[in-house]
Amino acid sequence: MQPVTDLDSLSLEETTYRRLRQALMEGAFEPGQKLSIRRIAAALGTSAMPARTALRRLATEQAVDVLPSGTAIVPRLTRAAFRELGTIRAELEPLALRLAAPRIGGPRLSELEAIVRDGWAAREANNPEEVLRADRDFLFVLYHAADAPMLLSIIEALWMRRGPHFWDARWIIIGRVPAENRHAEILDALRAGKGDEASAELKAEIESTTAYLLEQMPFADDPVEDGGFDRLRSPAGSTRKRRAAVGPSG
Repeated sequence: MQPVTDLDSLSLEETTYRRLRQALMEGAFEPGQKLSIRRIAAALGTSAMPARTALRRLATEQAVDVLPSGTAIVPRLTRAAFRELGTIRAELEPLALRLAAPRIGGPRLSELEAIVRDGWAAREANNPEEVLRADRDFLFVLYHAADAPMLLSIIEALWMRRGPHFWDARWIIIGRVPAENRHAEILDALRAGKGDEASAELKAEIESTTAYLLEQMPFADDPVEDGGFDRLRSPAGSTRKRRAAVGPSG
């Protein structure tokens, strides 16, 4: 994903905030996970104050919840909240794509084509982490190309809520047949100069995936069933591990 700016030029508090924001977007934390100020500070090599300030900012953006004890926790969305998230994404992200379409020239098309190839290679290798990474990278190349900072900021805020849940559902997503990934169709439309058609493909992809996950995933307000959340775990024999909770943007 393209960085918003050079983190080296930012204050320590701003850098900490942006790295945590990016980690949430990428699904580095699980829904329901407690975010310890001490551990975050240690992982980022900072004192507690920048970590505490970053979590407060994220709480105001509703990216994390704060318990009465003061502990920050990654929200686990209700079914209605996840549906609302998908509905908003299906309006705003296609808008970003429509704005980006006239700006997508040869170099960006080549970059997008390479990402699509990487995504399909990851799917064939049964690597859900890289499938999600390729999906994210493809879309954010487009969203950055829109050159609409306010819209991009709103989309990133939505992805902070999206990221943990999509990461938890990665094995459900990679097991979907057909995959319902429309990135190749989006590329074809962009090559033909049909921004509205590309936007419609993205809207259909978001709506279809949201509906699929609503069918397949457990949510915070679902009745508790034996092994309900076990459906989200990797298949038997998998040795893949969650990547580091906090790291450089990628």
